[in-house]
Amino acid sequence: MKKSILTAIVIILTLSGSYAQKIKGSDTVLPLTQEEIEAYKKEKPSASISVTGGGSGVGITALLNGTTDIAQSSRKIKFDEKQKLAEAGKAVKEVIIAYDALSIVVHPSNKVSQLTREQLEKIFTGKITNWKEVGGDDMKIIPYSRETSSGTYEFFKESVLKNKNYMNGILSMPATGGIIQSISQTKGAIGYVGFAYVTDKVKALNVSYNNGKTFIEPTIANAKNKSYPIVRPLYYYYTNLSAEGKSFIDFILTPKGQNVVSKVGYITIK
Repeated sequence: MKKSILTAIVIILTLSGSYAQKIKGSDTVLPLTQEEIEAYKKEKPSASISVTGGGSGVGITALLNGTTDIAQSSRKIKFDEKQKLAEAGKAVKEVIIAYDALSIVVHPSNKVSQLTREQLEKIFTGKITNWKEVGGDDMKIIPYSRETSSGTYEFFKESVLKNKNYMNGILSMPATGGIIQSISQTKGAIGYVGFAYVTDKVKALNVSYNNGKTFIEPTIANAKNKSYPIVRPLYYYYTNLSAEGKSFIDFILTPKGQNVVSKVGYITIK
């Protein structure tokens, strides 16, 4: 009897839409999902959706252990993560919801305005340690990185460092906001953040991926025309979705949802 009552309550809660859809993962995707939820609720005020950050790896782990409905990620799911989901009987589905121009940022007072990929690699692997080595003042370089659970950490290592290891003792931050705050307060600092996080508290650098022949500014236009070299997809991953969850993802992919992508500072999928 008790079991049937509990089952009935679950059914009623599900039908009434009071079960909150949970989204977890990438800090890069976090501000976008927050804005998308707000826009979606204007059309469906009864919708119940919550989102938290923590990093892409954290989101995918939460998807595996069933504590989130959608994992938001700034990197592609790894083979071993996909395998673990498959072993648990969960077929994972992938949706690209937007693109991001990963931005290299320094303190606004730093007179360096551009760096090559090779210089960035040497800075973050510890081979270049002073700004005077790249045309700046005689000042120690203080690199900031995201933690290893971050998709941005993984993507930067793959695209910029060409899979070389970060320097020993690099300052790792649990959230992108922490990188912005630290760099805005530290004259010799450098770090990398999603484009939507760039503010006037930091300075974004122009980047060259052709040995200094051309340096490209991280802008929406340059990301769209593919001239800016550090662009990546932003993903949602899920296994089983409720009608509410599917409706929310469908909304993000509509022109209205993609307008939110532009408003937040990311690049639309079309």
